[in-house]
Amino acid sequence: MTVKSIQTLVSEAMQEIKTINADDAYKMIEDNECNLIDIREARELEKTGSVENSVHISRGMLEIFLDPNSVYFQKGILDQSKEMVLFCAGGVRSALAVKALKNMGYEKVSHIDGGFGSISNSSFKIV
Repeated sequence: MTVKSIQTLVSEAMQEIKTINADDAYKMIEDNECNLIDIREARELEKTGSVENSVHISRGMLEIFLDPNSVYFQKGILDQSKEMVLFCAGGVRSALAVKALKNMGYEKVSHIDGGFGSISNSSFKIV
């Protein structure tokens, strides 16, 4: 049995997913073209703050929240007509999460290169 490393999984995911930078994501938010989804854990948000206009769905709950048959999905928190733009702390979890959403059938999904680190050095407001 061969077990793939996290580096291999992320490298493979990066070949299949869309990656954008923080400035592109900010423009998408300004133009009301995306759902900005913070997939970090709650304790991370408590330590560093959250990004204004983002929706928090932890990585562990992402597929559950975005399952069309889920009660959470049906609450209408996210606009399904817009691109789902995910971010984590540095870009590893969000890359894998985007791949998972693509596997679920989502087509308009991307992640922010560098995650919260890039976001905090951009025009985004941290609250």
